[in-house]
Amino acid sequence: MKEKITGAEAMIRSLENEGVKTLFGYPGGAIMPVYDALYDHRNTLNHILVRHEQGAVHAAQGYARVSGKVGCAIVTSGPGAMNTITGVADAMIDSTPMVVICGQVGAAFLGTDAFQEVDVIGVTQPISKWSFQIRRAEDIAWAVSRAFYIANSGRPGPVVLDFTKNAQTAMVEYEPMKVDFIRSYRPCPPTDPETVAEAARLINGAERPLVLVGQGVELGDARKELLHLIEKADMPAGCTMLGLSALPSDHPLNKGMLGMHGNLGPNVQTNKCDLLIAVGMRFDDRVTGNLKTYAKQAKVIHFEIDPAEVNKNVKVDVAVLGNCKETLAEVTKLVTPADHKEWLDSFKTYEELEYEKVIKPAIHPIAGPLLMGEVVRRVSDLTGNKAVLVTDVGQNQLFGCRYFKFTQGRSVLTSGGCGTMGFGLPAAVGATFGAPDRTVCMFCGDGGLQMTIQELGTIMEQHAPVKIILLNNNFLGNVRQWQYMFFHKRYSFTPMLNPDYEKIAEGYGIPSRTVIERADLDDAIGEMLRTDGPFLLQCAIKEEDNVLPMTPPGADVDDMMLEIK
Repeated sequence: MKEKITGAEAMIRSLENEGVKTLFGYPGGAIMPVYDALYDHRNTLNHILVRHEQGAVHAAQGYARVSGKVGCAIVTSGPGAMNTITGVADAMIDSTPMVVICGQVGAAFLGTDAFQEVDVIGVTQPISKWSFQIRRAEDIAWAVSRAFYIANSGRPGPVVLDFTKNAQTAMVEYEPMKVDFIRSYRPCPPTDPETVAEAARLINGAERPLVLVGQGVELGDARKELLHLIEKADMPAGCTMLGLSALPSDHPLNKGMLGMHGNLGPNVQTNKCDLLIAVGMRFDDRVTGNLKTYAKQAKVIHFEIDPAEVNKNVKVDVAVLGNCKETLAEVTKLVTPADHKEWLDSFKTYEELEYEKVIKPAIHPIAGPLLMGEVVRRVSDLTGNKAVLVTDVGQNQLFGCRYFKFTQGRSVLTSGGCGTMGFGLPAAVGATFGAPDRTVCMFCGDGGLQMTIQELGTIMEQHAPVKIILLNNNFLGNVRQWQYMFFHKRYSFTPMLNPDYEKIAEGYGIPSRTVIERADLDDAIGEMLRTDGPFLLQCAIKEEDNVLPMTPPGADVDDMMLEIK
């Protein structure tokens, strides 16, 4: 006999049925029945009370990205639901599996402009994989299971469930469900054996192949398969920002980061290779630069799970559809061992030039104020390059991704396509729950930190061991750099008057330290890493520290500036 329970209880049991152990949320009027039911499940569901609904979704993203599981956030209606929108959009463009549950007014009040009523479905449909309004308690088990299946299958993404109050309080004969098939939904397209054979033929015939590694390798758990292919065919590889930890940083075939602030070699060689092999990436504008000149000399292979991304920005010669874990392995079987020593050696000139002109001054400065690059590299070194890198958005993100090193997968947590300032702190909180055995280092600027600074309260309450490295330059640094380069040094509303961050940290019971002198840096980092729980390390950074190299917006991918004149 089926058990008769409230819709709110059915929601909680459905989440448990999907394996949810941790969720991030903030209660309110239209979701109170669910929170009341949650009270009886405190031993099985770890609810993390954030300080703002945006913090809940970013924390869920952080949890998902480092764990490989679906992140879960729960909020109330109206402003509560609207505060999640940035995180939902962020998760959509960065392919992060997440389920967001929003309270909603009772079905009888829909369309009446009732208190805290907002058309959540209308708002979220364009920025989510699926959004659905649960109006009947009978639909809960089905809707939750379907939501998790959609969020975590194929190309992952966010799902939004709008949960009316009447469905929460109604009684229902509950029975768990498991959705694993949806008619007309093909999460993973079939792989055509002919494209596999053609891809292998092009690789075997290439003299100057270049592999572009995207986050799809991480999402598909295909790191080993990727490594096997590039080693067998002796092919250099560059990584997108979100794909950086898919390859060990010190692997001899890893030529660094692609894109606007990436490494010189892979960007220049993009327009010199004879074969471009894109794996789980979407050819976004920050990677390609000017599409009219991008890799026009090369044949292009695209390994991709989402057919919508094929030929969207860059026309390809061969599209190998499917999960790259399987498709890479199939192609590798047909690839013959190769030696591309001459091609690989040609990267050395660019590596040496970039090291002398950009990297060495950035990470080994002789004098002057602290620089972002040297702080990032020292934190990475002193963690044995084993930490999870979390960044906010801005110069801290670009320096972080350029100079942090990686030895294992799922180690890069940043806002890629959306570029969301304020992402870093709550995402880092989520990461500590998604990867509790790893050190989580979060780099942020003084601008981004203040956008979600209230999540220090979550860190305090949970004793979440987030190592916060504040790169404080008293500027909105990235905007200032663009003003310097393209707007005649007119610093329009980018200088920032900052509070005393050590006092703020003290108010939250978080240990802190400020470093001004280079000689104190290692000792301060050591203190941070030895401290049990959270720590705020504030570094006084040179105000006009610039991220280089840089491909100016709209310029050719190989037109990289090594200095600003």
